[in-house]
Amino acid sequence: MSKVKVGINGYGTIGKRVADAVNKQDDMEIIGVTKTRPTFEARAAADKGYDIYVPEDSIAAFKNAGIPVKGTVKDLCKAVEIMVDCTPGDVGEIYKAEYEAAGIKAIFQGGEDHSLTGISFNSSANYSESWGAQLSRVVSCNTTGLIRTLNPIDKAIKITNVYATLIRRGTDPGNSKGGPINGLEPSVKLPTHHGPDVKSVMPWLNINTMAVKASTTLMHLHTIVVELQRESTTEEVLGIMKASPRVKLVKSSSGLKGTSEIMELGKELGRNRSDMYEIVVWEDGVKVVGKMLYYYQAVHQESDVVPENVDCIRSMCKLEENASVSISKTNKALGICR
Repeated sequence: MSKVKVGINGYGTIGKRVADAVNKQDDMEIIGVTKTRPTFEARAAADKGYDIYVPEDSIAAFKNAGIPVKGTVKDLCKAVEIMVDCTPGDVGEIYKAEYEAAGIKAIFQGGEDHSLTGISFNSSANYSESWGAQLSRVVSCNTTGLIRTLNPIDKAIKITNVYATLIRRGTDPGNSKGGPINGLEPSVKLPTHHGPDVKSVMPWLNINTMAVKASTTLMHLHTIVVELQRESTTEEVLGIMKASPRVKLVKSSSGLKGTSEIMELGKELGRNRSDMYEIVVWEDGVKVVGKMLYYYQAVHQESDVVPENVDCIRSMCKLEENASVSISKTNKALGICR
């Protein structure tokens, strides 16, 4: 079976992780990645054997830095069947036109609006919507986290309302320019965009969100209150979560009290870059009282969308029609297991 030729436009926080994840699949291959500047990440990509493609006006800088260049971004567009766009948000319209001109498929990330593609993707919730599509969008890390736990609960029990507060990391670990450095910063535009973003995949769900930016770089933390359509039990909800393929239950009583310990767990599991692809739920922090469900979850913003991108490639390129099969295949390749 021939492998689907994949390009990564933007070899940064998400792009480098998607490149490595695609490289582990047996039905797709990385043709090249793009960088705009000859940074340490560009050199690391070259050292891994990835072909580097750059804007025309960056060729001289890469040459002076001694980093080999395979061609331009336009050359990469001609060489691939699908591009995973991991460029900074709000430049999607520019690249969308380039991908359409080249006649290739493209996946965008959650930094772009749903309107850019008309399809937003989550592996478990709406895998088939991207089947054979020309364009799709993998929703953001926080939206992915909310859908991963809410969708299976809604399928099994049905949800009346969701009230979620997102305690967001200030910046990624490798970024020294973000913030706040010492403080908490509320998102005063309410409700926040996360609820509507969830509805781009689950349009029937009544969800309300608030957010606070915190002085941490490790993970996001969600506090979630769910009003169910019928009475349930803590045990029933835990059973649903345990059966979900990218949800990981942990116990505070075992020493995993916060996000710092969760990231340490990623190291102990031998994960590449200590990534935690799963949404982590504290089992001893799940409680059902009648129709009301309460729980906490942690979201590793650098990596939870990575397996979603791999599955989105399979759906768009018609490599695997069954969502569960694709999820299992991706999980196995990335070492995700319950």
